[in-house]
Amino acid sequence: MRISALLAPATAGLLALGLAACASGRIPDDQKLAIHRAHAGEPVPSFQFFGSLSGWTPLGDSAVAVWTRPNEAYLLELTGRCQDLQFAQAISLTSTQNRVHARFDKVMALGTGSIQVPCHIATIRPLDVKAVREAERQVRDGAAAQPAEGGSGT
Repeated sequence: MRISALLAPATAGLLALGLAACASGRIPDDQKLAIHRAHAGEPVPSFQFFGSLSGWTPLGDSAVAVWTRPNEAYLLELTGRCQDLQFAQAISLTSTQNRVHARFDKVMALGTGSIQVPCHIATIRPLDVKAVREAERQVRDGAAAQPAEGGSGT
Protein backbone atom coordinates (compact mmCIF):
# COMPACT_ATOMS: atom_id res chain seq x y z
CA MET A 1 0.00 0.00 0.00
CA ARG A 2 2.76 2.41 0.92
CA ILE A 3 4.70 1.57 -2.26
CA SER A 4 1.70 2.37 -4.48
CA ALA A 5 1.29 5.72 -2.71
CA LEU A 6 4.90 6.54 -3.57
CA LEU A 7 4.61 5.36 -7.17
CA ALA A 8 1.44 7.32 -8.00
CA PRO A 9 3.14 10.76 -8.19
CA ALA A 10 6.03 9.30 -10.20
CA THR A 11 3.63 7.59 -12.61
CA ALA A 12 1.64 10.79 -13.05
CA GLY A 13 4.84 12.71 -13.76
CA LEU A 14 5.97 10.22 -16.39
CA LEU A 15 2.52 10.28 -17.99
CA ALA A 16 2.57 14.09 -18.15
CA LEU A 17 6.06 14.02 -19.64
CA GLY A 18 4.96 11.50 -22.27
CA LEU A 19 1.90 13.57 -23.19
CA ALA A 20 4.03 16.70 -23.45
CA ALA A 21 6.35 14.92 -25.87
CA CYS A 22 3.37 13.83 -27.96
CA ALA A 23 1.89 17.32 -27.97
CA SER A 24 5.15 18.79 -29.27
CA GLY A 25 4.67 16.97 -32.59
CA ARG A 26 8.12 15.40 -32.41
CA ILE A 27 8.18 11.78 -33.53
CA PRO A 28 10.52 9.56 -31.49
CA ASP A 29 13.50 8.16 -33.44
CA ASP A 30 12.38 4.53 -33.13
CA GLN A 31 8.94 5.36 -34.53
CA LYS A 32 10.45 7.52 -37.28
CA LEU A 33 12.78 4.64 -38.25
CA ALA A 34 9.81 2.23 -38.33
CA ILE A 35 7.93 4.60 -40.67
CA HIS A 36 10.92 4.85 -43.02
CA ARG A 37 11.44 1.07 -43.02
CA ALA A 38 7.75 0.51 -43.78
CA HIS A 39 7.97 2.77 -46.84
CA ALA A 40 11.34 1.61 -48.15
CA GLY A 41 11.71 -0.55 -51.23
CA GLU A 42 13.96 -3.54 -51.73
CA PRO A 43 17.70 -3.02 -51.17
CA VAL A 44 19.67 -1.60 -54.10
CA PRO A 45 23.44 -1.84 -54.57
CA SER A 46 23.98 1.92 -55.09
CA PHE A 47 22.46 5.29 -55.98
CA GLN A 48 23.58 8.26 -58.04
CA PHE A 49 25.14 11.08 -55.99
CA PHE A 50 26.65 14.31 -57.32
CA GLY A 51 28.21 15.52 -54.08
CA SER A 52 25.39 17.38 -52.34
CA LEU A 53 22.25 16.36 -50.48
CA SER A 54 18.86 18.02 -50.63
CA GLY A 55 18.35 16.97 -46.98
CA TRP A 56 18.95 14.28 -44.39
CA THR A 57 17.32 12.92 -41.24
CA PRO A 58 19.03 10.86 -38.54
CA LEU A 59 16.92 7.83 -37.58
CA GLY A 60 18.55 6.84 -34.31
CA ASP A 61 22.24 6.03 -34.21
CA SER A 62 22.36 3.33 -36.90
CA ALA A 63 20.30 4.66 -39.81
CA VAL A 64 19.81 7.87 -41.79
CA ALA A 65 17.48 9.01 -44.55
CA VAL A 66 19.17 11.07 -47.26
CA TRP A 67 17.46 13.15 -49.94
CA THR A 68 19.35 13.45 -53.21
CA ARG A 69 16.50 15.55 -54.66
CA PRO A 70 13.35 16.92 -53.00
CA ASN A 71 11.33 13.86 -54.06
CA GLU A 72 14.10 11.24 -54.11
CA ALA A 73 15.38 9.71 -50.88
CA TYR A 74 17.13 6.62 -49.58
CA LEU A 75 17.20 4.81 -46.25
CA LEU A 76 20.81 4.04 -45.34
CA GLU A 77 21.12 1.38 -42.65
CA LEU A 78 24.59 1.35 -41.12
CA THR A 79 26.69 -1.61 -39.97
CA GLY A 80 26.62 -0.43 -36.37
CA ARG A 81 26.21 2.57 -34.13
CA CYS A 82 27.32 5.84 -35.77
CA GLN A 83 28.94 8.14 -33.23
CA ASP A 84 27.36 11.60 -33.01
CA LEU A 85 24.96 11.08 -35.95
CA GLN A 86 21.99 12.41 -34.00
CA PHE A 87 23.89 15.56 -32.98
CA ALA A 88 25.66 16.30 -36.27
CA GLN A 89 25.17 19.67 -37.93
CA ALA A 90 25.75 18.04 -41.32
CA ILE A 91 26.80 14.75 -42.87
CA SER A 92 28.92 13.79 -45.83
CA LEU A 93 28.90 10.66 -47.94
CA THR A 94 31.78 8.98 -49.68
CA SER A 95 31.19 8.00 -53.30
CA THR A 96 32.94 6.54 -56.30
CA GLN A 97 32.26 7.85 -59.81
CA ASN A 98 29.15 9.72 -58.58
CA ARG A 99 27.62 6.64 -56.93
CA VAL A 100 27.20 5.68 -53.27
CA HIS A 101 27.55 1.91 -52.79
CA ALA A 102 26.26 -0.32 -50.00
CA ARG A 103 29.00 -2.19 -48.10
CA PHE A 104 31.65 0.12 -49.56
CA ASP A 105 30.82 3.76 -48.90
CA LYS A 106 30.45 5.63 -45.62
CA VAL A 107 28.51 8.35 -43.80
CA MET A 108 30.48 10.92 -41.81
CA ALA A 109 28.87 13.04 -39.06
CA LEU A 110 30.21 16.62 -39.31
CA GLY A 111 30.32 19.55 -36.93
CA THR A 112 30.19 17.62 -33.67
CA GLY A 113 33.63 18.65 -32.50
CA SER A 114 34.72 15.06 -31.96
CA ILE A 115 36.92 12.85 -34.08
CA GLN A 116 35.09 11.88 -37.26
CA VAL A 117 34.53 8.14 -37.36
CA PRO A 118 33.28 6.77 -40.67
CA CYS A 119 29.98 4.87 -40.48
CA HIS A 120 29.81 2.06 -43.04
CA ILE A 121 26.64 1.72 -45.09
CA ALA A 122 25.21 -1.80 -44.82
CA THR A 123 22.11 -1.40 -47.01
CA ILE A 124 20.53 1.20 -49.28
CA ARG A 125 16.77 1.20 -49.82
CA PRO A 126 14.83 3.74 -51.93
CA LEU A 127 12.08 5.55 -50.03
CA ASP A 128 8.54 6.35 -51.11
CA VAL A 129 8.88 10.01 -50.06
CA LYS A 130 5.17 10.84 -50.35
CA ALA A 131 4.21 7.85 -48.20
CA VAL A 132 6.82 8.72 -45.56
CA ARG A 133 5.60 12.33 -45.35
CA GLU A 134 1.96 11.22 -45.10
CA ALA A 135 2.71 8.63 -42.40
CA GLU A 136 4.67 11.18 -40.36
CA ARG A 137 1.84 13.72 -40.74
CA GLN A 138 -0.68 11.15 -39.53
CA VAL A 139 1.46 10.33 -36.49
CA ARG A 140 1.91 14.02 -35.63
CA ASP A 141 -1.81 14.74 -36.09
CA GLY A 142 -2.72 11.71 -33.98
CA ALA A 143 -0.24 12.64 -31.25
CA ALA A 144 -1.55 16.21 -31.11
CA ALA A 145 -5.12 14.93 -30.79
CA GLN A 146 -4.35 12.53 -27.90
CA PRO A 147 -4.21 15.07 -25.04
CA ALA A 148 -7.44 16.72 -26.23
CA GLU A 149 -9.32 13.42 -26.35
CA GLY A 150 -8.51 12.37 -22.81
CA GLY A 151 -8.12 15.81 -21.27
CA SER A 152 -11.67 16.51 -20.07
CA GLY A 153 -11.40 14.49 -16.83
CA THR A 154 -15.15 13.87 -16.72
